Amino acid sequence: MLIIVGYIVILGCVFGGFVAGGGHLEALMQPLELLMIGGAAAGAFLVSNGGNAIKGTLKALPTVLKGGGYSKVLYMELLALLYDILSKVRKEGLMSIEGDVENPHDSPLFSKYPNIAKDHHIVEFMTDYLRLMVGGNLNALEIENLMDIEIETHHYEGHVPAHCIAQVGDAMPAFGIVAAVMGVVHTMESVGIPPAELGILIAHALVGTFLGILLSYGFIGPLASKLTQNLEAGSKVFQCVKVTLLASLQGYAPAVSVEFGRKVLYSTERPTFGELEAHVKGAK
Repeated sequence: MLIIVGYIVILGCVFGGFVAGGGHLEALMQPLELLMIGGAAAGAFLVSNGGNAIKGTLKALPTVLKGGGYSKVLYMELLALLYDILSKVRKEGLMSIEGDVENPHDSPLFSKYPNIAKDHHIVEFMTDYLRLMVGGNLNALEIENLMDIEIETHHYEGHVPAHCIAQVGDAMPAFGIVAAVMGVVHTMESVGIPPAELGILIAHALVGTFLGILLSYGFIGPLASKLTQNLEAGSKVFQCVKVTLLASLQGYAPAVSVEFGRKVLYSTERPTFGELEAHVKGAK
């Protein structure tokens, strides 16, 4: 929602200021300039990226409008779920969670926390390492190294769409100049026409530069920044799971383990100790 509001503010201020200064909006309506700039940007995007990067970018763009979704409520559910799992392990042993790990969608533990259960990335990451804890003889150091590698891979894959969008945004001013130069060329070959018509052609040419810069810094660049912010917030979820499970492997009690995970979170979404404790007791 904030993205749409931001775009409205940009358009209102830029075009409203232009009109207030005596400008005429019809002078800026140049579909051919948009065709040159947009077509060149789309072509460069296809040339500079492979199939996976293109698919990932197209898939990531709608998530910008939805927002990151990583709120305090989600984190409290995550920590409460981890507490329930680790409490069950502590009381009944690691083998007691085998069924929950193999079929999380049918698990009573996971079904208590729908916001976590519907995020297959979090569920898959959590159950993969719980499965290793159940069936393997890996120590905490080996699991931590494996977690770090997987989080790094996830971060890299998530950074690709943001990087692709940023590249397109960085290229827009240059494509705007290309469109402007094409307009200047057309103006120079029409130098014999009346001055009034010549001025219109020059104005049309300058619109290309204007559109390239506006699209870059007002529309496309902020999208890349938002994708990066969502990626960082998403990585924090995996770090929370990692720290909590590693604390449990080191022998800490479930309440202490989830406290380790709580301290990893950003201060803006981190629940207080009292809030988390009350939520865990309420869930139980």
